[in-house]
Amino acid sequence: MRFMKETVTAEPHRAAPGGDTPPAAPGAEQYPALDLANSLIVAPGGHRTDLLGTPAAAEQWLVERGLAPAGTGMIDLCAALLRSLRDHVRALLDAHVAGLPAPAEALTAVNEALTRAPCAALLHWDPDRGLYREASHPVTQIVEHALAALAADTADLLTGPDAERLTACGSTPCNRYLLRHGRRHWCSVRCGDRARAARAYARRTRAATD
Repeated sequence: MRFMKETVTAEPHRAAPGGDTPPAAPGAEQYPALDLANSLIVAPGGHRTDLLGTPAAAEQWLVERGLAPAGTGMIDLCAALLRSLRDHVRALLDAHVAGLPAPAEALTAVNEALTRAPCAALLHWDPDRGLYREASHPVTQIVEHALAALAADTADLLTGPDAERLTACGSTPCNRYLLRHGRRHWCSVRCGDRARAARAYARRTRAATD
């Protein structure tokens, strides 16, 4: 991919209400693909936080996860490619959680990302070193390598032993995914408290109308 300037309209990165974002959902530290899916956060009141909303925010997200070096110089097009992959990953997770067939468009997009850049250590020759193997990471392919790594991680998550633990947060309006531990269906303590409060309110409302 050439780093050509292209303007893409996107929601800018901004903090969630209260000035912070929720902690990583269970499983997100193990699976960067799950973290990618959760990088668009919907909070009560319709507040949205897009951690990939600007090139600078997208670059920071990749750097913090070891998927790109600092100072990459992310541009609009690159950030848009990352957000597009996120949409397709979310579509696959959504279908899996709902027990539905995987969307063909999302499958195609993830497979294309898988083959976007070589992930294997390639064989090289140098007069001083002789034959050696090294992963190729030219500056112009940093984003392609990040997309390929995230796509591979998505495939591992959805086909591995943890796939059966994948679920959506059970606290409305949260849109995040997590790996279930026991009976926990919430991505954070905050969402758990909100879900319990909603259930208690519903019980009180029913009791008042009986």
